[in-house]
Amino acid sequence: MAGIAFSLIMPFMSLYIDTLGHFSQLQLNFWSGLTFSSTFLITAIVSPLWGRLADSKGRKLMLLRASLGMAFVIGAMGLVTSVFQLVALRLLQGVFSGYISNANALIATSVPREKSGKALGTLTTGNVSGTLLGPLLGGFIADLAGYRVTFFITGAILLLVFFLSLIFVHEEFTPVATVDQPQTKEIFKNLKYPHVVIGMFITTMIIQASNNSISPILSLYVRQLMHGSSKVALVSGIVASIPGIATLVAAPRFGALGDRIGTQKILMYGLAFAVLVYIPQAFVQNVWQLAGLRFLVGISDAALLPQVQTLLAKYSPHQAAGRIFSYNQSFQAMGNVFGPLIGSGISGIFGYSGVFFSTSLLIILNFVWVRHSTAEINGKN
Repeated sequence: MAGIAFSLIMPFMSLYIDTLGHFSQLQLNFWSGLTFSSTFLITAIVSPLWGRLADSKGRKLMLLRASLGMAFVIGAMGLVTSVFQLVALRLLQGVFSGYISNANALIATSVPREKSGKALGTLTTGNVSGTLLGPLLGGFIADLAGYRVTFFITGAILLLVFFLSLIFVHEEFTPVATVDQPQTKEIFKNLKYPHVVIGMFITTMIIQASNNSISPILSLYVRQLMHGSSKVALVSGIVASIPGIATLVAAPRFGALGDRIGTQKILMYGLAFAVLVYIPQAFVQNVWQLAGLRFLVGISDAALLPQVQTLLAKYSPHQAAGRIFSYNQSFQAMGNVFGPLIGSGISGIFGYSGVFFSTSLLIILNFVWVRHSTAEINGKN
Protein backbone atom coordinates (compact mmCIF):
# COMPACT_ATOMS: atom_id res chain seq x y z
CA MET A 1 0.00 0.00 0.00
CA ALA A 2 2.89 2.36 0.69
CA GLY A 3 4.26 1.49 -2.75
CA ILE A 4 0.89 2.35 -4.30
CA ALA A 5 0.81 5.68 -2.50
CA PHE A 6 4.36 6.66 -3.46
CA SER A 7 3.82 5.85 -7.13
CA LEU A 8 0.20 6.89 -7.59
CA ILE A 9 1.01 10.48 -8.52
CA MET A 10 4.28 9.95 -10.38
CA PRO A 11 2.99 9.21 -13.93
CA PHE A 12 1.25 12.55 -14.31
CA MET A 13 3.29 14.88 -12.06
CA SER A 14 4.76 16.68 -15.09
CA LEU A 15 1.31 16.94 -16.65
CA TYR A 16 -0.04 18.36 -13.36
CA ILE A 17 2.72 20.96 -13.29
CA ASP A 18 1.74 21.95 -16.82
CA THR A 19 -1.73 22.91 -15.49
CA LEU A 20 -0.28 25.25 -12.85
CA GLY A 21 0.98 27.89 -15.27
CA HIS A 22 2.04 28.71 -18.80
CA PHE A 23 5.44 27.12 -19.37
CA SER A 24 7.72 26.70 -22.34
CA GLN A 25 9.06 23.18 -22.97
CA LEU A 26 12.38 24.11 -21.35
CA GLN A 27 10.62 25.60 -18.31
CA LEU A 28 8.37 22.54 -17.98
CA ASN A 29 11.39 20.23 -18.06
CA PHE A 30 13.10 22.37 -15.40
CA TRP A 31 10.12 22.50 -13.02
CA SER A 32 9.46 18.78 -13.50
CA GLY A 33 13.04 17.95 -12.55
CA LEU A 34 12.99 20.30 -9.56
CA THR A 35 9.65 19.00 -8.30
CA PHE A 36 10.81 15.38 -8.49
CA SER A 37 14.16 16.18 -6.84
CA SER A 38 13.05 18.49 -4.03
CA THR A 39 11.60 15.77 -1.79
CA PHE A 40 14.77 13.73 -1.94
CA LEU A 41 17.06 16.67 -1.20
CA ILE A 42 15.47 16.99 2.24
CA THR A 43 15.36 13.19 2.64
CA ALA A 44 19.13 13.03 2.14
CA ILE A 45 19.62 15.51 4.96
CA VAL A 46 17.18 14.15 7.56
CA SER A 47 17.54 10.38 7.04
CA PRO A 48 20.59 9.92 9.32
CA LEU A 49 18.73 11.77 12.10
CA TRP A 50 15.71 9.48 11.76
CA GLY A 51 18.04 6.45 11.54
CA ARG A 52 19.67 7.29 14.86
CA LEU A 53 16.24 7.70 16.42
CA ALA A 54 15.17 4.34 14.93
CA ASP A 55 18.11 2.59 16.61
CA SER A 56 17.16 4.09 19.98
CA LYS A 57 13.35 4.05 19.80
CA GLY A 58 12.50 1.31 17.30
CA ARG A 59 11.67 1.06 13.61
CA LYS A 60 7.90 0.78 14.10
CA LEU A 61 7.80 4.34 15.45
CA MET A 62 9.49 5.50 12.26
CA LEU A 63 6.89 3.68 10.15
CA LEU A 64 4.14 5.53 11.98
CA ARG A 65 5.90 8.89 11.71
CA ALA A 66 6.49 8.51 7.97
CA SER A 67 3.02 7.26 7.00
CA LEU A 68 1.05 9.81 9.03
CA GLY A 69 3.17 12.79 7.99
CA MET A 70 3.08 11.96 4.29
CA ALA A 71 -0.68 11.28 4.39
CA PHE A 72 -1.38 14.93 5.16
CA VAL A 73 1.41 16.45 3.05
CA ILE A 74 0.63 14.53 -0.15
CA GLY A 75 -3.09 15.08 0.32
CA ALA A 76 -2.45 18.83 0.51
CA MET A 77 -0.72 18.75 -2.89
CA GLY A 78 -4.15 18.45 -4.48
CA LEU A 79 -4.95 21.97 -3.22
CA VAL A 80 -1.99 23.90 -4.66
CA THR A 81 -2.49 26.75 -7.10
CA SER A 82 1.12 27.30 -8.20
CA VAL A 83 4.22 25.27 -8.90
CA PHE A 84 6.00 27.04 -6.01
CA GLN A 85 3.46 25.67 -3.53
CA LEU A 86 3.89 22.20 -5.02
CA VAL A 87 7.68 22.35 -4.67
CA ALA A 88 7.31 23.57 -1.06
CA LEU A 89 5.09 20.59 -0.18
CA ARG A 90 7.47 18.23 -1.95
CA LEU A 91 10.25 19.61 0.26
CA LEU A 92 8.10 19.03 3.35
CA GLN A 93 7.36 15.49 2.16
CA GLY A 94 11.08 14.77 2.45
CA VAL A 95 10.94 15.45 6.20
CA PHE A 96 8.49 12.57 6.63
CA SER A 97 10.36 10.09 4.44
CA GLY A 98 11.65 6.70 5.51
CA TYR A 99 8.81 4.18 5.48
CA ILE A 100 10.47 1.71 3.11
CA SER A 101 14.00 2.07 4.54
CA ASN A 102 12.75 1.42 8.08
CA ALA A 103 10.71 -1.55 6.86
CA ASN A 104 13.96 -2.88 5.35
CA ALA A 105 15.82 -2.30 8.62
CA LEU A 106 13.07 -4.01 10.63
CA ILE A 107 13.13 -7.08 8.38
CA ALA A 108 16.94 -7.13 8.21
CA THR A 109 17.16 -7.32 12.03
CA SER A 110 14.33 -9.85 12.37
CA VAL A 111 15.52 -12.73 10.14
CA PRO A 112 18.66 -14.90 10.10
CA ARG A 113 21.40 -13.43 7.91
CA GLU A 114 21.49 -16.51 5.67
CA LYS A 115 17.82 -15.91 4.83
CA SER A 116 18.08 -12.14 4.41
CA GLY A 117 18.21 -12.24 0.62
CA LYS A 118 14.93 -14.10 0.33
CA ALA A 119 13.25 -12.05 3.08
CA LEU A 120 14.25 -8.69 1.65
CA GLY A 121 13.40 -9.91 -1.84
CA THR A 122 9.91 -10.78 -0.59
CA LEU A 123 9.56 -7.38 1.07
CA THR A 124 10.63 -5.79 -2.21
CA THR A 125 7.86 -7.77 -3.89
CA GLY A 126 5.33 -6.04 -1.65
CA ASN A 127 6.75 -2.62 -2.44
CA VAL A 128 7.04 -3.37 -6.15
CA SER A 129 3.47 -4.72 -6.21
CA GLY A 130 2.35 -1.32 -5.02
CA THR A 131 4.65 0.43 -7.45
CA LEU A 132 3.07 -1.68 -10.18
CA LEU A 133 -0.51 -0.92 -9.18
CA GLY A 134 0.07 2.74 -8.27
CA PRO A 135 0.71 4.19 -11.74
CA LEU A 136 -2.12 2.13 -13.23
CA LEU A 137 -4.54 3.31 -10.55
CA GLY A 138 -3.20 6.85 -10.64
CA GLY A 139 -3.45 7.10 -14.42
CA PHE A 140 -7.00 5.73 -14.33
CA ILE A 141 -8.15 8.10 -11.57
CA ALA A 142 -6.47 11.11 -13.21
CA ASP A 143 -8.10 10.29 -16.52
CA LEU A 144 -11.50 9.78 -14.86
CA ALA A 145 -11.62 12.41 -12.10
CA GLY A 146 -8.67 14.76 -12.65
CA TYR A 147 -5.22 15.14 -11.15
CA ARG A 148 -6.23 16.75 -7.84
CA VAL A 149 -8.50 13.91 -6.72
CA THR A 150 -5.57 11.52 -7.07
CA PHE A 151 -3.59 13.39 -4.40
CA PHE A 152 -6.52 13.16 -1.98
CA ILE A 153 -6.80 9.40 -2.56
CA THR A 154 -3.04 9.03 -2.04
CA GLY A 155 -3.31 10.78 1.33
CA ALA A 156 -6.18 8.48 2.35
CA ILE A 157 -4.17 5.38 1.44
CA LEU A 158 -1.20 6.54 3.55
CA LEU A 159 -3.54 7.28 6.45
CA LEU A 160 -4.78 3.69 6.20
CA VAL A 161 -1.14 2.51 6.10
CA PHE A 162 -0.60 4.38 9.39
CA PHE A 163 -3.46 2.54 11.13
CA LEU A 164 -2.47 -0.86 9.69
CA SER A 165 1.13 -0.33 10.86
CA LEU A 166 -0.07 0.80 14.27
CA ILE A 167 -2.27 -2.24 14.79
CA PHE A 168 -0.58 -5.12 12.94
CA VAL A 169 3.18 -4.43 12.85
CA HIS A 170 4.92 -5.91 15.88
CA GLU A 171 8.58 -5.36 16.67
CA GLU A 172 10.69 -7.10 19.27
CA PHE A 173 12.97 -4.21 20.08
CA THR A 174 15.19 -3.43 23.06
CA PRO A 175 15.69 0.33 23.24
CA VAL A 176 19.29 1.50 23.17
CA ALA A 177 20.03 4.60 25.17
CA THR A 178 21.44 7.41 23.06
CA VAL A 179 24.57 7.58 25.21
CA ASP A 180 25.16 3.86 24.63
CA GLN A 181 24.87 4.03 20.86
CA PRO A 182 28.18 3.71 19.01
CA GLN A 183 29.28 6.78 17.13
CA THR A 184 29.23 6.74 13.34
CA LYS A 185 33.03 6.58 13.15
CA GLU A 186 33.05 3.59 15.51
CA ILE A 187 30.36 1.77 13.49
CA PHE A 188 32.36 1.97 10.28
CA LYS A 189 35.62 1.14 12.06
CA ASN A 190 34.12 -2.13 13.32
CA LEU A 191 32.61 -3.23 10.00
CA LYS A 192 34.11 -6.44 8.64
CA TYR A 193 33.91 -5.17 5.05
CA PRO A 194 33.64 -1.37 5.23
CA HIS A 195 34.45 -0.95 1.54
CA VAL A 196 31.46 -3.11 0.64
CA VAL A 197 29.04 -1.10 2.79
CA ILE A 198 30.33 2.26 1.59
CA GLY A 199 30.44 0.91 -1.95
CA MET A 200 26.77 -0.04 -1.71
CA PHE A 201 25.91 3.49 -0.58
CA ILE A 202 27.46 4.90 -3.76
CA THR A 203 25.89 2.12 -5.83
CA THR A 204 22.45 2.96 -4.45
CA MET A 205 22.93 6.60 -5.37
CA ILE A 206 23.91 5.79 -8.95
CA ILE A 207 21.10 3.23 -9.38
CA GLN A 208 18.55 5.79 -8.22
CA ALA A 209 20.04 8.53 -10.38
CA SER A 210 19.84 6.18 -13.37
CA ASN A 211 16.26 5.09 -12.74
CA ASN A 212 14.95 8.54 -11.88
CA SER A 213 16.63 10.43 -14.70
CA ILE A 214 13.70 9.09 -16.75
CA SER A 215 10.96 10.07 -14.27
CA PRO A 216 10.48 13.77 -15.11
CA ILE A 217 10.29 13.17 -18.85
CA LEU A 218 8.48 9.81 -19.07
CA SER A 219 4.96 11.22 -19.37
CA LEU A 220 6.24 13.96 -21.70
CA TYR A 221 8.02 11.35 -23.83
CA VAL A 222 4.81 9.30 -23.96
CA ARG A 223 2.89 12.42 -24.98
CA GLN A 224 5.38 12.99 -27.80
CA LEU A 225 5.11 9.38 -28.99
CA MET A 226 1.30 9.56 -28.86
CA HIS A 227 1.19 12.91 -30.67
CA GLY A 228 -0.88 14.61 -27.98
CA SER A 229 -3.58 11.95 -27.48
CA SER A 230 -6.15 12.63 -24.76
CA LYS A 231 -5.26 9.35 -23.04
CA VAL A 232 -1.69 10.37 -22.16
CA ALA A 233 -2.21 10.17 -18.37
CA LEU A 234 -3.65 6.65 -18.55
CA VAL A 235 -1.02 5.34 -20.97
CA SER A 236 1.77 7.01 -18.95
CA GLY A 237 0.51 5.13 -15.91
CA ILE A 238 0.61 1.85 -17.82
CA VAL A 239 4.13 2.47 -19.13
CA ALA A 240 5.35 3.55 -15.69
CA SER A 241 3.92 0.43 -14.05
CA ILE A 242 5.19 -2.12 -16.55
CA PRO A 243 8.69 -2.49 -15.02
CA GLY A 244 6.98 -3.51 -11.79
CA ILE A 245 5.45 -6.57 -13.41
CA ALA A 246 8.87 -8.02 -14.18
CA THR A 247 10.36 -6.93 -10.85
CA LEU A 248 7.42 -8.43 -8.96
CA VAL A 249 8.12 -11.86 -10.42
CA ALA A 250 11.92 -11.72 -10.48
CA ALA A 251 12.93 -10.02 -7.19
CA PRO A 252 12.30 -12.93 -4.76
CA ARG A 253 13.91 -15.38 -7.20
CA PHE A 254 16.98 -13.23 -7.65
CA GLY A 255 17.18 -12.81 -3.86
CA ALA A 256 17.11 -16.57 -3.25
CA LEU A 257 19.58 -17.17 -6.11
CA GLY A 258 21.90 -14.55 -4.65
CA ASP A 259 21.87 -16.37 -1.30
CA ARG A 260 23.20 -19.42 -3.16
CA ILE A 261 25.68 -18.06 -5.73
CA GLY A 262 26.55 -14.65 -4.33
CA THR A 263 24.45 -11.52 -4.12
CA GLN A 264 27.15 -9.37 -5.73
CA LYS A 265 27.10 -11.56 -8.86
CA ILE A 266 23.37 -10.96 -9.32
CA LEU A 267 24.00 -7.24 -8.92
CA MET A 268 26.70 -7.26 -11.60
CA TYR A 269 24.54 -9.20 -14.06
CA GLY A 270 21.66 -6.80 -13.44
CA LEU A 271 23.79 -3.75 -14.24
CA ALA A 272 25.12 -5.29 -17.45
CA PHE A 273 21.61 -6.16 -18.57
CA ALA A 274 20.35 -2.66 -17.74
CA VAL A 275 22.78 -1.08 -20.20
CA LEU A 276 21.46 -3.35 -22.95
CA VAL A 277 17.83 -2.32 -22.38
CA TYR A 278 18.23 1.43 -21.80
CA ILE A 279 20.00 2.35 -25.05
CA PRO A 280 17.25 1.06 -27.40
CA GLN A 281 14.66 3.22 -25.61
CA ALA A 282 16.18 6.25 -27.32
CA PHE A 283 15.13 4.87 -30.72
CA VAL A 284 11.54 3.75 -30.16
CA GLN A 285 8.93 4.83 -32.71
CA ASN A 286 5.78 4.19 -30.68
CA VAL A 287 4.68 3.89 -27.09
CA TRP A 288 4.32 0.08 -27.18
CA GLN A 289 7.97 -0.40 -28.14
CA LEU A 290 8.81 1.76 -25.13
CA ALA A 291 6.51 -0.35 -22.95
CA GLY A 292 8.26 -3.57 -24.04
CA LEU A 293 11.67 -2.21 -23.19
CA ARG A 294 10.40 -0.88 -19.85
CA PHE A 295 9.34 -4.44 -19.02
CA LEU A 296 12.96 -5.51 -19.50
CA VAL A 297 14.04 -2.61 -17.28
CA GLY A 298 11.94 -4.23 -14.55
CA ILE A 299 13.99 -7.41 -14.80
CA SER A 300 17.21 -5.46 -14.32
CA ASP A 301 15.65 -3.53 -11.40
CA ALA A 302 14.91 -6.84 -9.65
CA ALA A 303 18.65 -7.56 -9.66
CA LEU A 304 19.73 -4.14 -8.38
CA LEU A 305 18.37 -2.43 -5.24
CA PRO A 306 17.15 -5.64 -3.51
CA GLN A 307 20.68 -7.02 -3.84
CA VAL A 308 22.17 -3.83 -2.42
CA GLN A 309 19.80 -4.06 0.57
CA THR A 310 20.81 -7.69 1.05
CA LEU A 311 24.54 -6.90 1.01
CA LEU A 312 23.97 -4.17 3.60
CA ALA A 313 21.96 -6.58 5.78
CA LYS A 314 24.65 -9.26 5.54
CA TYR A 315 27.59 -7.02 6.34
CA SER A 316 26.12 -4.60 8.91
CA PRO A 317 25.79 -5.12 12.70
CA HIS A 318 22.18 -5.45 13.88
CA GLN A 319 22.54 -2.80 16.60
CA ALA A 320 23.38 -0.20 13.96
CA ALA A 321 21.04 -1.42 11.22
CA GLY A 322 18.77 1.60 11.51
CA ARG A 323 21.59 4.01 10.88
CA ILE A 324 23.19 1.93 8.12
CA PHE A 325 19.90 1.76 6.24
CA SER A 326 19.21 5.44 6.90
CA TYR A 327 22.63 6.37 5.50
CA ASN A 328 21.78 4.27 2.48
CA GLN A 329 18.47 6.10 2.20
CA SER A 330 20.39 9.39 2.20
CA PHE A 331 22.46 8.20 -0.75
CA GLN A 332 19.30 6.88 -2.38
CA ALA A 333 17.73 10.30 -1.91
CA MET A 334 20.80 11.99 -3.38
CA GLY A 335 20.40 9.80 -6.45
CA ASN A 336 16.76 10.82 -6.58
CA VAL A 337 17.90 14.45 -6.51
CA PHE A 338 20.57 14.14 -9.19
CA GLY A 339 18.60 11.80 -11.49
CA PRO A 340 15.63 14.04 -12.31
CA LEU A 341 17.91 17.09 -12.62
CA ILE A 342 20.17 15.19 -15.01
CA GLY A 343 17.16 13.95 -16.98
CA SER A 344 15.47 17.35 -17.23
CA GLY A 345 18.78 19.06 -18.09
CA ILE A 346 19.79 16.53 -20.75
CA SER A 347 16.32 16.50 -22.30
CA GLY A 348 16.32 20.29 -22.48
CA ILE A 349 19.57 20.25 -24.47
CA PHE A 350 19.53 16.98 -26.44
CA GLY A 351 15.87 15.99 -26.40
CA TYR A 352 14.21 13.05 -24.64
CA SER A 353 16.33 10.43 -26.43
CA GLY A 354 19.50 11.90 -24.94
CA VAL A 355 18.33 10.97 -21.44
CA PHE A 356 18.56 7.25 -22.23
CA PHE A 357 22.15 7.60 -23.45
CA SER A 358 23.21 9.52 -20.34
CA THR A 359 21.46 6.92 -18.16
CA SER A 360 23.35 4.10 -19.90
CA LEU A 361 26.62 5.91 -19.19
CA LEU A 362 25.72 6.15 -15.50
CA ILE A 363 25.01 2.41 -15.38
CA ILE A 364 28.37 1.60 -17.01
CA LEU A 365 30.13 3.71 -14.37
CA ASN A 366 28.14 1.89 -11.69
CA PHE A 367 29.19 -1.49 -13.08
CA VAL A 368 32.86 -0.52 -12.77
CA TRP A 369 32.29 0.80 -9.25
CA VAL A 370 30.50 -2.35 -8.01
CA ARG A 371 33.23 -4.56 -9.45
CA HIS A 372 35.80 -2.56 -7.52
CA SER A 373 33.94 -2.20 -4.22
CA THR A 374 32.94 -5.89 -3.91
CA ALA A 375 36.32 -7.28 -4.93
CA GLU A 376 37.20 -8.24 -1.35
CA ILE A 377 34.18 -10.55 -0.96
CA ASN A 378 34.24 -12.13 -4.43
CA GLY A 379 34.66 -15.85 -4.06
CA LYS A 380 34.06 -15.81 -0.28
CA ASN A 381 30.26 -16.07 -0.28
